[in-house]
Amino acid sequence: MKKQIRIVKKGEDDSNILYWLTLTAKERMIELEKMRQQINQRKYGARQGFQRVYRITQRG
Repeated sequence: MKKQIRIVKKGEDDSNILYWLTLTAKERMIELEKMRQQINQRKYGARQGFQRVYRITQRG
């Protein structure tokens, strides 16, 4: 599959808007979660997890 890049001005890409409008709210959330996982996989690989660990202590 050959990747294609097409540059469009903001608001002129009707196909993208129409696609998202055809989805239900639940389907949109599922698609967003898939995209989030793909981005995290590319950025962090198998080393996913919390970026920081905080410890709460009581001073006294």
